Amino acid sequence: MTVAGNGSQGPDVASGASVRTRAAPALAILIGSSVWGLAWFPYRMLAQWGVAAVPAQACTATVALLLLTLVYRRSLGTLRWSWLLAGVAFAGGATNVSFVWGTTHGHVMRVLLLFYLTPVWTALFAHWLLGERVGLCGAGLIALALGGAGLMLWSPELGWPMPDNPGEWAGAMAGAAFALNNVLLRKVSQALPDVRPEMRSWTLYLGCVVGGLLVLPLDGGVEAGRAALAELSSSGTSAAVVLALGCTIAITNVIVQFGLARVPANQAALIMLFEIVVAAVSSWWLASEGLDMREIAGGLCIVAAGVLSGILPAPRRCKSATPGDAMV
Repeated sequence: MTVAGNGSQGPDVASGASVRTRAAPALAILIGSSVWGLAWFPYRMLAQWGVAAVPAQACTATVALLLLTLVYRRSLGTLRWSWLLAGVAFAGGATNVSFVWGTTHGHVMRVLLLFYLTPVWTALFAHWLLGERVGLCGAGLIALALGGAGLMLWSPELGWPMPDNPGEWAGAMAGAAFALNNVLLRKVSQALPDVRPEMRSWTLYLGCVVGGLLVLPLDGGVEAGRAALAELSSSGTSAAVVLALGCTIAITNVIVQFGLARVPANQAALIMLFEIVVAAVSSWWLASEGLDMREIAGGLCIVAAGVLSGILPAPRRCKSATPGDAMV
């Protein structure tokens, strides 16, 4: 309702605008979580068409890097050499390569749940690099997450509750690298305030490209790279999927950054757990993958640790940086 004469907004209109203002950033993060929860599927499609996981990741990261370079070209001047930024590139590359390879070759939900052991790794890295105390509550969350992982991974045949295939190990490695990346990003924001936030994402995607090339020998080597290039050059469908996926990753990054700048970190961390829901439904529907009751119980413990780390008051919990610069 508008008051006649001065065009000012009445309480109903102002209230509606306020709701939209609060909802838009949360929706942006929700969109990002949904994209990340579905990203495993196009990578599996590409693998079936002859584009292996690591070459596919390197190609999509290259597309994302080029698009971000074009959009943020005026911010490139704020970059400077720093071991912190090199660490961000390394951790980001390790995260994305491990995540893509793990979800392509492993059971999507098991890989993703192992990835979401990030509160454990974040506590350790934050203590080491930022001097943050874990505390009794933080130790309890670590125990809850590790207990859930143990419950999910244990079986009488396998003995110790450890990842039992390379895909699961890749998921665990991706979670550790992701936690390191988040802690380093927070340290970069403190130590290098002149570096524009979008350049942190740019640096991360540069690490994804370089990381993919460095670990290519572990995923077929030169032959896999040649096969990928041959498929992409001969098949318009494969090339279109890579181009669309790379652009989607870059655009999703921009959208999520909009949300992260306007949503409290603990709330954002909770919203991002929606990725697990999307991955669970999509892997069941598209790949006929499911979890038994023991795995579900263990997964719920891991998710509970993530939820509690987001809702407990900051002085009582292990602070975890909010994910959001890049995932796939």
